[in-house]
Amino acid sequence: MDTAAAGLPARVRRGYGLGSVATGAFGTVPGLLLLPYLTDRLGIAAGLAGLIVLLPKAWDVLLNPVAGRLSDRSTHPGGRRRPFLIRAGAALALLFALLFAGPTAPPALAAAWVALLFLACASAYAFFQVPYVSMPAELTRDYDERTRLMTWRVAVLALTILVAGGASPALRDALGPEWGYRAVGVFVGLLILLGAVGAWWGTKGVAPVEQVAAGGSLAEQLRVVAGAKDFRALLLTFALQALATGTMLAGVDYMARWVLGDSGAATILFVAFVGPALVVTPLWERVGRRTGKRPAFVAASLCLALGAVLVWVVHDHGLVPVALALALVGVGYAGAQMFPMAMLPDAAAVDADRSGENRVGVYTGVWTAAETLGLALGPGLYALVLVLGGYVSSTDGAAVQPDGALTAMTLGFTLLPATLVLGSLLLLRHYRIDEAAVIAAGKDLP
Repeated sequence: MDTAAAGLPARVRRGYGLGSVATGAFGTVPGLLLLPYLTDRLGIAAGLAGLIVLLPKAWDVLLNPVAGRLSDRSTHPGGRRRPFLIRAGAALALLFALLFAGPTAPPALAAAWVALLFLACASAYAFFQVPYVSMPAELTRDYDERTRLMTWRVAVLALTILVAGGASPALRDALGPEWGYRAVGVFVGLLILLGAVGAWWGTKGVAPVEQVAAGGSLAEQLRVVAGAKDFRALLLTFALQALATGTMLAGVDYMARWVLGDSGAATILFVAFVGPALVVTPLWERVGRRTGKRPAFVAASLCLALGAVLVWVVHDHGLVPVALALALVGVGYAGAQMFPMAMLPDAAAVDADRSGENRVGVYTGVWTAAETLGLALGPGLYALVLVLGGYVSSTDGAAVQPDGALTAMTLGFTLLPATLVLGSLLLLRHYRIDEAAVIAAGKDLP
């Protein structure tokens, strides 16, 4: 069966989707808990804590294109991308389990442990994520089949974020700060390992779309990718939205504890944010088939931004109104994740089909670098907002916060990410690839 041109077996869709257990767990929990761990468990000042969260991820901006280039040129008998999944995934699982297991005093030693372990985690993640995200362009040429792949991926991603992001704060609170954070490290490490093994096993036996690995240096290939107008527009749009998402993730724990006055509300807020995606992702797929991916992406982004504004409007009225507004954010978030990830392999595959050279890994490396930077800048940006608001760090989370800090927490969680999402849509106007372009490029194959 030519899976490159026909529909993929359900086993492969499910197997590919399982990789989102790893990406969702690692992409969510550090953004949710690492900044509070540094400021309210280790007593690190908010500005320095933001740098510790940011810099290891910023390293990935340099590493991700390298990981893509290496996977493009891989000739492993187990497949170009799949061996990276199991090796890097297992390393990431172990390193994450150690992240919260280090010393808590003195503060300098504790901060150094977190910085070094998070740098190692980010490096391992690059060699998992880039090959994983590269795979759809090589699993199938079909425009709609890539959307179906992303539907599975986003559904699993939403479920993982719900489980990892909802259970991790609850686990920390149930066991207390000393053992709770360590338990979170082990729990998330096991999730990452499950996702890596599932994706590696589930995608075996699929004959990939074959193109010759692109020649020239990495710098030359990056220049080619940077010159792709459609890809560049999509990339910048998604990067700004990743920044918005990272900012909101960083603010969940602070909103629950300080603005709503209930640390246990972090789990409720997270469920409200992510839970709708489990229901609406198939609906977004239908919208995308009817309108096209780009218009559906715009609609989802507007929904996300509107929900964030509504959180600002109702934040003084208690947990229930805030959770309902966040549910609208979650509806938009599902589509704003699914459609760009379905559009990325279209852009990479159009280039590969037209040129006959495979730059999918380089495209994906640049993409994941921008996404990683956006998600990493999110906590850093939120930490900067906290600094401007006068946030007071402590080792027991019991400091009294000034009114300016409470206002800063709320603005960083609502109007700031809404503004970033709306601004990103101005960049999306330059993206022009649709189903006809994908089909036309496929006809140009030798």
